[in-house]
Amino acid sequence: MNWPVVQRILGLLLMMFSITMLPPILFSLYYKDQSWLPFVEGFLLTLAAGFLCWLPVHRTKRELRLRDGFLVVAAFWTVLGTFGAAPLYFFDGLSLTLTDAVFESVSGLTTTGATVLSDLESLPVSILYYRQQLQWQGGMGIIVLAVAVLPMLGVGGMQLYRAETPGPVKDTKLTPRITETAKALWYVYLAFTIACLLGYKLAGMGWFDALCHAFSTVAIGGFSPHDASIGYFDSAAVDLVAIFFMFLAGINFSLHFFAWRYVSIKHYFEDPEF
Repeated sequence: MNWPVVQRILGLLLMMFSITMLPPILFSLYYKDQSWLPFVEGFLLTLAAGFLCWLPVHRTKRELRLRDGFLVVAAFWTVLGTFGAAPLYFFDGLSLTLTDAVFESVSGLTTTGATVLSDLESLPVSILYYRQQLQWQGGMGIIVLAVAVLPMLGVGGMQLYRAETPGPVKDTKLTPRITETAKALWYVYLAFTIACLLGYKLAGMGWFDALCHAFSTVAIGGFSPHDASIGYFDSAAVDLVAIFFMFLAGINFSLHFFAWRYVSIKHYFEDPEF
């Protein structure tokens, strides 16, 4: 086991993940909910932890093997879930224990959808947005996103991709380079998210609710900024948008990519999983 390589990549991934705590700060400032400080604290803590993990081994250049990739993925989801809980734990208005904060974070990142929170409508917008963002990142897999970025930092991504991606097609590259494959999958994911956002908006949601529920729908996560979830809107149009995009999101994204690239739907009917 190449422990220095694993430590180096884990440090890089943590520093990358810390950046995801910045968008909620913008929401907090825009909506003036006075809840930006926990995200600054979470960002600094995660960035510092990643830097301290990376610094002692930053010159290590050994090749990442498949079993190292499995260890990185397993360790990262555990560590990511813990550090992702930081803003929730630091926010005094929630009064969460560390266990509850980690539960909420892991539930979001694994798109489980279970929550320890109640009376969601009374929470700050930035906290509500952060929960939705967590599950959106977990929906495609932040590791797959990292695969698209890490080669720029001198880290090969194939072993991480194979360790993270489930199913029989995980060794089939959509493009010649695994980095481009990861980007292609995220482009499809992002396109569906934008389309779902617009669909919810046309169905009668406000922009913030549409964004939050688009994150939840495309990730098939289940979080919502309302206690009643999608039932809060009591709308057949909203339900239809949710059903349509949950069906699309449940399909292997490589099939969507092939359909877009070759302008053909035959790949769907040739795939036994579909």
